[in-house]
Amino acid sequence: MTHPIPVHRRLAAAVCGVALVAMSSLPAQAAEDVIRVFMDHARILKLDRPVSKVIIGNANVADVAVSDPQTIVLTGKSYGTTNLVILDQAGDAIVDERILVSVDEANTLRVFKQTSRSVYSCSPNCEEHVPTATANP
Repeated sequence: MTHPIPVHRRLAAAVCGVALVAMSSLPAQAAEDVIRVFMDHARILKLDRPVSKVIIGNANVADVAVSDPQTIVLTGKSYGTTNLVILDQAGDAIVDERILVSVDEANTLRVFKQTSRSVYSCSPNCEEHVPTATANP
């Protein structure tokens, strides 16, 4: 005896199928076009030509400093994403990338108490992450 498949299950299966097809058609490098930096860590970017101007989309998420004409230091300040644009003397983009600031999961401890969550960085001692306040426009 066969039972008909309920409409909501057929609809859910169809939606999942469409989502898988859509995801598989995305370019493989889309997830790679991101510069990742951990919160409270610095990352050095070496460039092939001198820098004229450096623009960071959201200074609350990441900070950038010019170390020398061809070296940039990118520092993660708060969780989130922003963008980084670096221009040369002619005004051409040397870098135009998305920045993802995240926590270093390898040394992280999360404590859940009912609906609250605390995140600790443990290297070598555990210290609680304190959310940084962002300026509201």
